[in-house]
Amino acid sequence: MTDPILKVENLKVSFRQDGALTDAVRGVSFTVARGETVALVGESGSGKSVSALSTVSLLGDSAEVSGSVTYDGQEMIGANDALLRKVRGNDISFIFQEPMTSLNPLHTIEKQLTESLALHQGLAGKAARSRILELMDKVGIRDAESRLGAYPHQLSGGQRQRVMIAMALANQPDVLIADEPTTALDVTIQAQILNLLADLKKTENMGMLFITHDLGIVRRIADRVFVMRHGEVVESGPTAEIFANPQHEYTKVLLSAEPSGAPDAVAVDAPVVAETEHLKVWFPITTGLMRRVTGHVKAVNDASLTVRAGETMGIVGESGSGKTTLALAVMRLIASEGRIVYMGQDVRKWSTRELRRLRSEMQIVFQDPFGSLSPRMTCAQIIAEGLTVHKVDAHRDRRELVSEVMVEVGLDPATMDRYPHEFSGGQRQRIAIARAMVLRPNLVVLDEPTSALDMTVQVQIVELLRNLQKKYGLAYLFISHDLKVVRAMSHQVMVMKQGDVVEHGSAAEMFDNPQTEYTQTLLQATH
Repeated sequence: MTDPILKVENLKVSFRQDGALTDAVRGVSFTVARGETVALVGESGSGKSVSALSTVSLLGDSAEVSGSVTYDGQEMIGANDALLRKVRGNDISFIFQEPMTSLNPLHTIEKQLTESLALHQGLAGKAARSRILELMDKVGIRDAESRLGAYPHQLSGGQRQRVMIAMALANQPDVLIADEPTTALDVTIQAQILNLLADLKKTENMGMLFITHDLGIVRRIADRVFVMRHGEVVESGPTAEIFANPQHEYTKVLLSAEPSGAPDAVAVDAPVVAETEHLKVWFPITTGLMRRVTGHVKAVNDASLTVRAGETMGIVGESGSGKTTLALAVMRLIASEGRIVYMGQDVRKWSTRELRRLRSEMQIVFQDPFGSLSPRMTCAQIIAEGLTVHKVDAHRDRRELVSEVMVEVGLDPATMDRYPHEFSGGQRQRIAIARAMVLRPNLVVLDEPTSALDMTVQVQIVELLRNLQKKYGLAYLFISHDLKVVRAMSHQVMVMKQGDVVEHGSAAEMFDNPQTEYTQTLLQATH
């Protein structure tokens, strides 16, 4: 191995809050050489991202940092602003988890890439444009010239992440730090981005520091692994060695943290909770002053499904395939054509007033619990809100009902007066599940409920959802791009692509003997 280009020794980071210090990183050491990928692995709060941000002093004034971080022999801790400005984005570049928050929504892709080139290399005009087209081609953005005038919201998640990689590569860095760069992406896009990063590392001879909680990704991309927990490195070594023979108990837990098993069989006489026939959702495209309809976005075409009490219908596919649109149409939250039957009643033509009494029986749990929980309401208020709106169990004490459902989802009722920011990601998702379950619904839509969570927390949430289904005979529509979770949760699976149902059958058939090329591609992308 060549000499390290980035060297971190005995790094310690504490944050000062209300006069007290909280340790985030405790004596972490690692190195990154040119042409090498080093992975920092661990759950949320383990200190991975804080360690990475420390390399170029991006932690803010509340952080107290000690130890040593050297880039190409130059000390970064305590370095002056001129040196840090030169290194940041130029010699050491970052790719972050969510490109939509990293890109400026008001500027075109060309303007944002030009800004980086002008700042670090003094390029402008035709020279900058030529370099941008070269970069976009390198990261696999097809028809790059037509994309230069696009704004971030006009690109798909995969395209936005490719733009972020192009920006990171613009100044030919020696070290690329990728902080959970594929967590929010579909499995096929995730595979493409990982292959792209691996190829670029070789061709550009960069060192790469890859931060993730997904050990499946680590196995594919990393040369060496550093496992972090509570701000410390608990185990490190070559990737193959760590996976074949983990020494630390925590590493063993992480490696075994994968949703497994299957849901209980559905009762033979289980009633049908919801079904659709030839469901179609098309959104009109209007143009001109008169808003004339000139076409349609065909979000869902001819989807038919049946889900019974105690049964889970897994709906899989890439972003934009129509998964969530289909579920929202079943719940009558968006307009559709076709037949929608709920508990034996055709509800598609029901008025808003008629539907209101069914709302408590149909609930939804979203992907991002932090985004779907009001930061101004306590846990108790969030869970009890539906009870008040739907006048459920009006004669019973609200706090008593909240306490019961919190115990049911594995939360301590003593914490009911805390606010969402005082809970971990997994606890917040349990609050979101409790909010839905307190109404004792018949049908629950689970829209990517585990994708934002650590692997060990994912396993816990899958187990919780299966137990609740068994206890109350719930029907689930389970939307996800994570096929391992879908397999552990589902009785049936529906595969969607660009609004069409391309395959539909039992979970066992779909995973063991997929019939369509698209399903086979999805399954291959998870291995």
